[in-house]
Amino acid sequence: MVNPSENTLVIGIASSALFDLQDSHAVFTERGEDAYRDYQAENYDTRLAPGVAFSFIKRILSLNDLAESHQPAVEVVVLSRNDPETGARVMRSIESHGLPITRAVSMQGRSPYAFMPAFGMKLFLSANEEDVGRATESGHSAGRILGSSDALTDDPDDEDLRIAFDFDAVLADDAAERVYQEEGLEAYKAHEADNAQTALDPGPMRDLLAAINRIQDLEDARMEEDPHYRSRLFVSIVTARNAPAHARAIFTLKEWGLRVNDAFFLGGWEKSRVLAILRPHIFFDDQMNHLMGTQDVVPSVHVPFGVRNVVDN
Repeated sequence: MVNPSENTLVIGIASSALFDLQDSHAVFTERGEDAYRDYQAENYDTRLAPGVAFSFIKRILSLNDLAESHQPAVEVVVLSRNDPETGARVMRSIESHGLPITRAVSMQGRSPYAFMPAFGMKLFLSANEEDVGRATESGHSAGRILGSSDALTDDPDDEDLRIAFDFDAVLADDAAERVYQEEGLEAYKAHEADNAQTALDPGPMRDLLAAINRIQDLEDARMEEDPHYRSRLFVSIVTARNAPAHARAIFTLKEWGLRVNDAFFLGGWEKSRVLAILRPHIFFDDQMNHLMGTQDVVPSVHVPFGVRNVVDN
């Protein structure tokens, strides 16, 4: 029996993150479940429009041309609260868009995030706040898609995939942020300077970055074989850290054996201005006050982890 390879990046995605389901949701809330089921059946052949995470998923799946064995570099599984019959329209739209997604889990009225370990998933994306919150509380890597498809970054002449992460409470844990919240800015700066050579513990998205780095390793190998090949996958951190706290972030990544292509240490300046130029296809951050500014600029994901989310909630 074949199982997902440890070297395959497996992503779980809800239909609410992959497609624009505003019309479907309106039918459900205004007319009820039976009308919703009828609506999906009647519109089975009407292709759903791309949602906020569509471009990210499409582009990361395109990197499977780097895989040299029968094991793909990336697999995507649809995780759905729909029953299988109602979810058929989603799979039909996936086929219509030409996305190489063949696996799905449908659980009527329940979130299937608990099955993430069975598939070795490194990420679960959904627009459902409760599902993402429960997945995160269970120790899984999950994020809530924000905004609308107006923030899609899908220039057909641009083949690159750009992924951006905040650092604290996203890639790393929230230990440094706790110092800031409990003792203030100056104590935080002193603490981070004193611990510049002490790696932080992993946060919820560390293993996702590791999986992305493995795909970048495939690109490096391809470039050695083919001098005409150019990299398509780029990773950035966009963080409120600045000097001297930047040193600990750099040291932590080095100690983990991980890397990013670009780093923006903004010291509290507005992230959306940087992201509007960087144009990532997805951006992960733990703080809603940051994401309120970014969600209209780039596809944005709230990672509900760490002390800031305890405070915010």
